[in-house]
Amino acid sequence: MSTVTSTPGTTIEADPDVPTVRIVREFDAPRELVYRAHVEPELVKQWLGPHSIGMDIEVWDMRTGGEYRYTATRGGEEVAHFYGSVHRVTENEKIVQTFGFEEMPDAVSLDTLVFHELPDGRTRLEALSVVYDFESRAGMLASGMEVGVNEGYDALDALLVRLAGAAE
Repeated sequence: MSTVTSTPGTTIEADPDVPTVRIVREFDAPRELVYRAHVEPELVKQWLGPHSIGMDIEVWDMRTGGEYRYTATRGGEEVAHFYGSVHRVTENEKIVQTFGFEEMPDAVSLDTLVFHELPDGRTRLEALSVVYDFESRAGMLASGMEVGVNEGYDALDALLVRLAGAAE
């Protein structure tokens, strides 16, 4: 694997031989909370994507056979549209879904998110995105994905602290 970027806590890797992107991030929160933050729409809206982008969720049905669709907004204007099909959900363990970006219709990926329980109530999230070709992956990487991933996971860290505090 060749590393595209690595920031404290997050690694984003692009395989030189296969059109994939692998993202790994550890969180100081139990697996159940990290999973919940991915499947409950009101929680997802609080962390997914760059800080400068808002999110209008039209559909968020995170179950096997479900689907999702949302619009990214900035200053009240629509800037991007995302959608996908949810292929398999194993509660607190795994989500397999497609990820489509209307503005790049040929760059649909198959994403697998695996939630690993770690000692001391921590979680490692591993996400693997597989796209059709290297051109699609290059577009994905050039789209600002790195900023969205890093800023989103920073916001998720803060959300998880709030959720853990509310549970106490």
